[in-house]
Amino acid sequence: MSRIGKRPISIPPGVKVEQSGDVVKVSGPKGTLQTACLSGIEVKFDDESKQILVSNTRPNVRHQRALHGTMRSLLDNMVVGVSKGFERKMQIFGTGYNVKEQGGKLVFQVGYSHPVEIEIPKSVTVEIKTPATRGNDVPALFTLSGPNKQELGQFAADIRKICPPEPYKGKGIRYADEVVRRKVGKAFTSGSM
Repeated sequence: MSRIGKRPISIPPGVKVEQSGDVVKVSGPKGTLQTACLSGIEVKFDDESKQILVSNTRPNVRHQRALHGTMRSLLDNMVVGVSKGFERKMQIFGTGYNVKEQGGKLVFQVGYSHPVEIEIPKSVTVEIKTPATRGNDVPALFTLSGPNKQELGQFAADIRKICPPEPYKGKGIRYADEVVRRKVGKAFTSGSM
């Protein structure tokens, strides 16, 4: 039995859980999310103790044991997303690099001959704290937030893919908690043979 899967999910106040057939719908102050239950996994909502219980109907099948923990994590992320929400802080390093929000899109100037535009998903909100870098030391900062953890993470990964941080000067787009391993450039020596 999955150690993660058998843990009950407690429902915070203000969050409403509805189940119709195989579809579980969770709504709260930050939005509404829904997912279909995976096959062989049973989801029950206990109204008295305000908990979601996830059980495996076929515990002797290895694939089902993996799905048990996955389904529990998906439901837990939905409950956390609609009650507190998720956020991802991003940084841009590089002289002259900047970001701005324009017409439902993020527009990046990151060293290419043209600006790079990326569409902002409807469930994601963007807060730009510092729009442009100041030298190589002060990065541009922006925060992505939303209730759907998967959509938020995918959007952050798509943004990072525009200009991943390079190892020599560290220029590029990165997550705020990301550590970029730096390499030493070529050393030129002076002297005659």
